[in-house]
Amino acid sequence: RKANNVWAYNKYYNPALPTILLNSHHDTVKPNFGWSINPFTPVVENGKIYGLGSNDAGGALVSLIATFIHFYDKMDLKYNLLIVATAEEEVSGINGLELVFPKFKGIDFAIIGEPTQMNLAVAEKGLMVLDCTAHGKSGHAAREEGDNAINKSIQAIEWFHNYKFEKKSEFLGEVKMSVTQIKAGIQHNVIPDKCEFTVDVRVTDCYKNEEILQIIKQHVSCEVRARSTRLNASFIDTSHAIVKAGVELGRNMYGSPTTSDQALINVPSVKIGPGDSARSHTTDEFIYLEEIQEGINLYIQMLQRVMA
Repeated sequence: RKANNVWAYNKYYNPALPTILLNSHHDTVKPNFGWSINPFTPVVENGKIYGLGSNDAGGALVSLIATFIHFYDKMDLKYNLLIVATAEEEVSGINGLELVFPKFKGIDFAIIGEPTQMNLAVAEKGLMVLDCTAHGKSGHAAREEGDNAINKSIQAIEWFHNYKFEKKSEFLGEVKMSVTQIKAGIQHNVIPDKCEFTVDVRVTDCYKNEEILQIIKQHVSCEVRARSTRLNASFIDTSHAIVKAGVELGRNMYGSPTTSDQALINVPSVKIGPGDSARSHTTDEFIYLEEIQEGINLYIQMLQRVMA
């Protein structure tokens, strides 16, 4: 254990063998105010288990733990298995998987447990949040003086709205840039000398975050600061053994627009787990019990095919 992250290896761990990482997170978002039941008390009703984090990502985590237990004491495996339950996924924190991953040597590939209806997210968009500032000169709004920072920011915002990056991802499509916050001015009769706005950038596997940042800085005149460039997009080759195993079992491949801990590791990984992403972070969050059982069965079958 380190901080709020715990892990375990299979009983007959062999350092000469490659290792498969099984990972999901145990942290949750805060409950919203609309819950009709206690979000911290699990309730089983009509084939569903209700509770905060049941769908995101408790179902995936317990399914991966059950899968790990299935293989735990088997001898002569072709791979080691490493189960890691991590924290701070929901806040993209530095004390979760990113903190402990460097400790693990010989990781060949990873299964990241998130609610995907047990379909294969073979690509996942990265995330970069930009804080932008346009500078002007203050003056009285009644006179022709000053240099309006809002007008300068409008030019940049129009660029963010209209610009198309050259490369398009097979599974993730285009890079998406959205201006989501803006702040300027101190009162109605003062020309603002500063306008600040925030841009949410969803990066595809065609680019690294640093590449996108440099392209943006070349095109806009305002000040641009990235809060972080560490959450890069990910992609696993569709010919990879774990992907082929899933496809053979009838699972679909797709590109995920949402970011997970996949962004923090530098090995091939596939995001797959029981539950539905549409239920994540919702009031009275739940997962079907049969989804968890299906998740366990499919995880086991996929790994059996890889290790056969």
